[in-house]
Amino acid sequence: MLYLRSFLFTLGHNLTGAIAGLIAVIIWPVLPYSWRWRIVTLWNRFVMLWIRICCGVKFNVIGKRHFDRYPCVVMAKHQSTWETMFLQYYFGPVSTILKKELLRIPFFGWGLASLRPIAIDRSSPIQALKDVKTKGIERIKEGNNLLIFPEGTRTPLGQVGNYARSGADIAVSAGVPIIAVAHNAAECWPHKHFLKYPGTITVVLSEPIETEGKDRKQLTEDVKNWIEGEIAKMPIARKDGVRELSDPVVKDS
Repeated sequence: MLYLRSFLFTLGHNLTGAIAGLIAVIIWPVLPYSWRWRIVTLWNRFVMLWIRICCGVKFNVIGKRHFDRYPCVVMAKHQSTWETMFLQYYFGPVSTILKKELLRIPFFGWGLASLRPIAIDRSSPIQALKDVKTKGIERIKEGNNLLIFPEGTRTPLGQVGNYARSGADIAVSAGVPIIAVAHNAAECWPHKHFLKYPGTITVVLSEPIETEGKDRKQLTEDVKNWIEGEIAKMPIARKDGVRELSDPVVKDS
């Protein structure tokens, strides 16, 4: 049954993703950004509903979004595909810092491109850092929140990656607060695993972290300690009470 439910989810996810990508291309030249992000991220909302229907994956958010403190820099744990889908609409309008290769994926990449992301070329790290800061500040001035995964890549359950200072640097330079996000999404939606496990994902939002006059290195360390500390306190997400992954790894979007 778990395999069947995961198959149905993947089928619906991929088919509707293709449709959403086509819609993004069609509306891109004719609708302003304020309308585009609302329309395109309807797919993100659908995926949250679809995974709940097919796989029994729910989520519980602890903390407030603090709309009065927008725009801000959102710094989140990166474990799964789930948080990329959820945070893009939950903190919208938001520009996500991501690798350039993602925009080349048919349909999925087209939808991403329409949401004003900041795509970086990892083959040129020095230039990438400059681009992230310059474009990040530009997006904030335009009124967008900025979503960054400071570890740079997804980290397996229970592991901690190296937290880069880019998010703190942009927040300090732009004079906006940071909101840290901790979650345990990979317990239910493991990256590159076919099976999706029933359960409740916990998402914890920090209070806005003030950045004025703060040291970038210390801010990054504070965010890291907060995120990892919150994750350590979270209840097990999966309904069966298991955290370990045992299903075969297969290619997944």
